[in-house]
Amino acid sequence: MPTMEFEGKTYEVDEEGYLMDWSLWAEGIAGEMAKQDSLELTDAHWDVIRFLREYFEKYQIAPMIKILTKELAKKYGKEKGNTKYLYELYPAGPAKQACRYAGLPKPTGCV
Repeated sequence: MPTMEFEGKTYEVDEEGYLMDWSLWAEGIAGEMAKQDSLELTDAHWDVIRFLREYFEKYQIAPMIKILTKELAKKYGKEKGNTKYLYELYPAGPAKQACRYAGLPKPTGCV
């Protein structure tokens, strides 16, 4: 199984880089993953990451992009709850990339 090193610890990840145990996640892991993708996380990125973690803790599933945009629009308004905005933040796919940074499993319906 592939692994990821962060702050002297080894984390098991799947072949796409998703943590195998979401409960071991730490905020620094998101920054490390973003750095590997040549992204710098801003407050806007963190809003999405934290939202995803809260959603996952409540429902035990990572939301598909359609649900993610709908729920973000409810919480932050339509300017942040739309796919164009999310793709600007997460160009590799908002639900997929943001969930990986959040330490969550790959969302259902993502290829």
